[in-house]
Amino acid sequence: MSQTKPLMPHATASWLVDNTALSFEQIAEFCGLHILEVQAMADDLASSKYTGRDPIHSGELTHEEIERGQADPQYSLQMQKAPVQVSRTKGPRYTPVSKRQDKPDGIAWILRHHPEISDAQISKLIGTTRNTITAIRERSHWNIQNIQAKDPVTLGLCSQRELDAVVAKAAKKAGLDEAAPEALGSANDKEALIEELRAEREAAAKAASEAAQEAEAEAWLQAKRDAEANEAQN
Repeated sequence: MSQTKPLMPHATASWLVDNTALSFEQIAEFCGLHILEVQAMADDLASSKYTGRDPIHSGELTHEEIERGQADPQYSLQMQKAPVQVSRTKGPRYTPVSKRQDKPDGIAWILRHHPEISDAQISKLIGTTRNTITAIRERSHWNIQNIQAKDPVTLGLCSQRELDAVVAKAAKKAGLDEAAPEALGSANDKEALIEELRAEREAAAKAASEAAQEAEAEAWLQAKRDAEANEAQN
């Protein structure tokens, strides 16, 4: 299996599903994804709809390479040109769009549990601006009523190692070395937050499912009404 993966694996997989006869196994292997993710894309079940990215145009694959794969389901696609990795050396941390709405919750958690951390450290850790931090601290943020303090690690905004390093550095600078372990929070708090987030996700999924069922039922009833109306006219 090739270790080099496409620059945008999900978008590339989506394109390959829509435009080739490659097997799900071949696409999953080439893109470094689980086969169930590829299956979900093919069935339109993926939670996020990806805009396909043409790997031929990017030079990562050729027509000939795809044809080899289509002719032999056991063939492993070979990367033709490794993608150029873009590195960020300045500016705030990049956060996926899906997680940006969670930033205020993560900031509020840090302000509550680790007041020794500076705004500059929070800005770098979470990938936010000092103005946003100040607004949340002073409760002047436009969405302050809906902001709930949640562990940024649980939210996926940073890793536990990154958070611990910032906490330790801030504690040392503030002369709080003895209090640092306690400031890290308890495992029970984290488990409770994880459980809370899981419950929220399940509730959202249930609501979406119920809405889909209601829409399907409404469509069926409308089709029945139309059929009855046509019969009455005839």
